[in-house]
Amino acid sequence: MPARSWAHPSGRSRWRAGVVALAVLAACAVVLPAGPALAAPSDQPGGTSGVLESRDLDRLQQRAAEVQDELRARQAEVVAARDALAAAQQEVDEAQALLDEAQGVLAGHQREVADYAAAVYRDGGALTPLTLLLNGGDPGEVLSGLGFLDVVDAHAARVIGVAEGHRRGALDEQARAQAALDQARARADEVGARVAELEAAAEAVTAELGDALAVVDGQLAQLQREQLSVNEQTAASWRAYVEQLRAAGLAEVPASALRDPERGLPGSLVPVGAGGGGAQRGVAQLPGRPTSLLVLPAETLAAVGSAMEALGQPYAPGTTGPDSWDCGALVQAVYGRSGVPLPATQGELFARTVPVAPADVLPGDLVFLGSPEAGLGHVGLALDQRTMLAADARAGAVVVRTLPGDQVLGVGRPVLGQRPPVAVPEPSGGALRTECGNTVYPPSYDGGRAWGGYPNGLIPPSAMCPLGVGGHTLRCDAAAAYRAMAAAYAADFGRPLCITDSYRTYAGQVKLYGEKPALAAIPGTSNHGWGLAVDLCGGIQSFGTPQYAWMVANAGRFGFLHPTWADPGNGREEPWHWEYAGS
Repeated sequence: MPARSWAHPSGRSRWRAGVVALAVLAACAVVLPAGPALAAPSDQPGGTSGVLESRDLDRLQQRAAEVQDELRARQAEVVAARDALAAAQQEVDEAQALLDEAQGVLAGHQREVADYAAAVYRDGGALTPLTLLLNGGDPGEVLSGLGFLDVVDAHAARVIGVAEGHRRGALDEQARAQAALDQARARADEVGARVAELEAAAEAVTAELGDALAVVDGQLAQLQREQLSVNEQTAASWRAYVEQLRAAGLAEVPASALRDPERGLPGSLVPVGAGGGGAQRGVAQLPGRPTSLLVLPAETLAAVGSAMEALGQPYAPGTTGPDSWDCGALVQAVYGRSGVPLPATQGELFARTVPVAPADVLPGDLVFLGSPEAGLGHVGLALDQRTMLAADARAGAVVVRTLPGDQVLGVGRPVLGQRPPVAVPEPSGGALRTECGNTVYPPSYDGGRAWGGYPNGLIPPSAMCPLGVGGHTLRCDAAAAYRAMAAAYAADFGRPLCITDSYRTYAGQVKLYGEKPALAAIPGTSNHGWGLAVDLCGGIQSFGTPQYAWMVANAGRFGFLHPTWADPGNGREEPWHWEYAGS
């Protein structure tokens, strides 16, 4: 029978397998030829999160950062001037209240004196020492009357004098407070003028950044076109390989016939050598010259073929197809269709899949990626030793991507069945968890969410995807997750999910800062500038509504959360603000 080859999907490496004689299991190297030359997959698949080299962008980013630093420094002055102005206004208001009170007291005493004078006039004239002397009887009564009169006059004078003193003091306090208010207003005007100058500088930088961003966006779009080409050529090469197996009558070999090569293999098939000696389970090869044909189980062929059909579909956490996928659900679905039941999460897959040595990785094996600090962070299907297919959060889609050898935590072969569950590598040292290749942020996290090397608010349009509502966009995985969440919301409430804000460009942040410099985020620091936050409406903007309760109960399934800082009682209550957490 003529030798047949498996077409390698990446064109970057070659399969090597050992032919193991059944009698002695002595391995000898056999080289499986590479397939057609293909475009090499990018280390940053699809380019949606790739760090693109652009000197112009680097330089302008630096300028934007300088303006941002100045705005941040001025922000403290803006807040201080605003607080001083508010305090001065409060002092003026308090001084006016004191003056009003003092004037009221003085007016009251003056009314009492006036009433006394009116009563004397009404009763026939003023009460004087002479009238007391002429009308008095007993000299003692006259003396007592004179003393009483002195007391009344002295008391009236003292009461009115004290009231007048309070009034004058209140007037002085009002004048002092007004002077402080005038000074605070002048300071606020001065700070406002400086901020206006910086806003103008920020606007100038924004225009230049827009030009540079257009260049970078073109580079990114080209990278995405190359990614599509890689996907298409990989799928074509896989179909060609399956056709070779079919022509040899080896496209329907069940996994059960390949699980124990030491006990025998069908027909003229021979084992594939393992890197550590012996034979690999779940695979065989058809000897040929100059090369042999790799024979994978029918279940593996079906699973990889199904995965190829999903290429280009969006990544979205918590989704299980057919329109979008997360990494674990894609693996579960494609193997489930081939009759191999698997769990649906990257952690459960790691815990239950039978491992093989990383050096023995074959097409269809599960590759588990991560790091000692972040723990397990991704799972996909190996296509060869340097290439994998995965629903990739960083790419925002199902893509063919480079398999980073230094990040491999393990390799598993689903057709070998399942093992008793083992511990899953977890984050350590305070590292954030990673899901399907992307960082997962907890609700309490309030730091920057930079990705792809792009500055806040300066993300190329080609790295963003529409939400299907107005002009709203988010990072592509967040957009796919939002659309799935919106569909679930509409199914429950009978109306669309209402949205008022999503990705906010740097220019938009500059404009908003100019309108509300004391309240808006400094340009380049807004949560909306990462393309990972939305502001919602339609009832969600109020705590305690059925719509808000639905979000609390369901948003997490789609990777969205309500950050802790926006919860009731934390000083910045924003029921409408929701952020994409990555899982």
